[in-house]
Amino acid sequence: MRSLVLTATWLALALAQPARAQQAQPAPAPIDPSAIRVLLAAELETTLSAQMAGTLGDLKASLGRQVPKGALLVQLQCNEAQARANVAEAELAQARQNLDAKRSMRELNAVGDIEVSMANTEMQKAIGARALAVTQAGYCFVRAPFPARIAKVYVKPFQTVSSGAPLFDIVSDSALKVRLNVPSAMLRQLKPGQPFKVSILETGKTYPAKVTAINARVDAVAQTVELEARLDEAYPELIAGMSGVARFPGSASQQ
Repeated sequence: MRSLVLTATWLALALAQPARAQQAQPAPAPIDPSAIRVLLAAELETTLSAQMAGTLGDLKASLGRQVPKGALLVQLQCNEAQARANVAEAELAQARQNLDAKRSMRELNAVGDIEVSMANTEMQKAIGARALAVTQAGYCFVRAPFPARIAKVYVKPFQTVSSGAPLFDIVSDSALKVRLNVPSAMLRQLKPGQPFKVSILETGKTYPAKVTAINARVDAVAQTVELEARLDEAYPELIAGMSGVARFPGSASQQ
């Protein structure tokens, strides 16, 4: 009889333990409906490619490096293009001398107007040929089109590349854009220039931003509208690709 009582007590305790364990579990943290996911994006970003075939020299830029506008990133070894530019320059000088001679002879009635006009045409052709050769020689130099950071390097020093081969990915070094999708119900309270706060996960800091653009179309399935915003200034610790949450004034979490 005593063994039956002990067995019943043990069973009661065993059944009660899962219930107590379940009651001890903390409740999941409530989801903040006012926290809207955001992504930081560069104002400008592009891939710089080789505009001519050739062999690269030493790379002047490396991954993550900041470069000013016009900075030389790499130079191709293109002696042939430079030689063509020199030839075009000499041909232009010759055409100009010929035109001057024809004009002097015309004053002496030694040649007619047709000869002068033809000499002038030859000089104009030489000007165009020189401009083309100089432009092609300029393809030897790959420069940063705007202040930027190097996001990716596709090539190695002294590598031979073809025309159109990607060389560098660069992102602008100016204040970052903020991209986010907000519920379409918020449209009536949104306008360009509206301030809000952005909390970035990677830095643990909060930054002020302003709405700059509102998409003209609502996503009918998700019932959201895309926004673009800009941080009030450039922060050196922030880079494109970081993420976080945005909170607008008057949201539930701030009331």
